Amino acid sequence: MSTTSTARMSNPSAGEVVFTGIGLALPGVATYGDLLGPLPGEGGFDPATGLRGREMRHKDRASRLALRAAESALHHAGLTDAYATFTGAADSTAVVVSTNLGNADSVCEATDTITREGVRGLSPLGLPQTSSNVIAGWVAIRYGLRGPNLTVCNGVTSGLDALAWARNLVVAGRAEAAVVVGVEPANDVVTKLLGEQSIDAAVAVVLEPADAAASRGARPRATIAGYARARDLAAALTSAGVTEEESVGLWLVDEAGAGPGRLLAATRRIDLESQLGPLSGALGVLQCAAAAAHLESDATGNVLATAGGPRHDAAAALLLTP
Repeated sequence: MSTTSTARMSNPSAGEVVFTGIGLALPGVATYGDLLGPLPGEGGFDPATGLRGREMRHKDRASRLALRAAESALHHAGLTDAYATFTGAADSTAVVVSTNLGNADSVCEATDTITREGVRGLSPLGLPQTSSNVIAGWVAIRYGLRGPNLTVCNGVTSGLDALAWARNLVVAGRAEAAVVVGVEPANDVVTKLLGEQSIDAAVAVVLEPADAAASRGARPRATIAGYARARDLAAALTSAGVTEEESVGLWLVDEAGAGPGRLLAATRRIDLESQLGPLSGALGVLQCAAAAAHLESDATGNVLATAGGPRHDAAAALLLTP
């Protein structure tokens, strides 16, 4: 799914959408509060043990990472019981995944097998992993979620775009809630495509209407106040409703894309990729987890998350408020 035109959030009076749950599967980062830095560099998710188990069989690495992050996010939102069974409105809960390279290893493996052995060499258990929507499918199957199900593969802005699409699904009444997952695995294929070593990274957030969250006593972590994707960052900021007078306490920036210069009166900048390495489709969702940590702390000001810029085909901006 891709769009290069500028997009503006629908009228906030249509209903606020808030984050109620956040979950990570990220080595070296134990909680989303750690994202405000300095990163501990140890602890957190351990892929060697966390990606094992019967429920992880016959799944690609990105799907396994996504399942762990979604599990934590749904628990954090209070939407699972003691048996990790989903307790929300399964028929109308959406799953939106952001990934650019998630199952590239499965596709390459299948292609190599066909080259060596022909199509008869393909395993029926492995072939489903070549679907571009396999990660979102596994999350939905695990929790019985039967709402809209899609994958956004949109380059550096993909994570922010996925959050916006999920928000629109909720506002439009297509879903009562949404699980948004940003995930990229660390493997040889990803390293070769990126030209540098990456890490396993998965983050999930749960989006709900503010009134629905309040009715079940869920704590809102952050509110999506504006979003836009445009050809350049300046246009994206304007379309997202960010002005020179905006009270921005934290800017979560894609430094490589945004380039030099200052932003408004932002008192602090955090570039997660400079600390963690390439995050690709997981970047925007991870930025929003950090935003929630800022908004839950004693810090002041709204949070702006941006990705893309001169080195990319587009830029996106997402404004988050308490």
